[in-house]
Amino acid sequence: MTMDTKFDELLEFPCYQTFKVMGVAHPNLPDVVVNCLQLHAPGDYSPTIKPSSKGTYHSLSLSVKVTSKQHMETIYTEISSLELVKVVL
Repeated sequence: MTMDTKFDELLEFPCYQTFKVMGVAHPNLPDVVVNCLQLHAPGDYSPTIKPSSKGTYHSLSLSVKVTSKQHMETIYTEISSLELVKVVL
């Protein structure tokens, strides 16, 4: 599936992009997301984690070096497909 984004018009690659990942408040969520990232953009990640007000969900923020529009779309797609993840921004 091809995403219809304008990342290539808005950004100059390579660049760092912050991904916000919202998912189920599960102890494995950060590891699952970082492991997925390591496959597509190897690096040293220390996600910032914020719980929701009721503690049901966690929000992770990660800065990732992306090299192209396709690279960025792949990361969005792959992280979005993870079972514990609900939304990727």
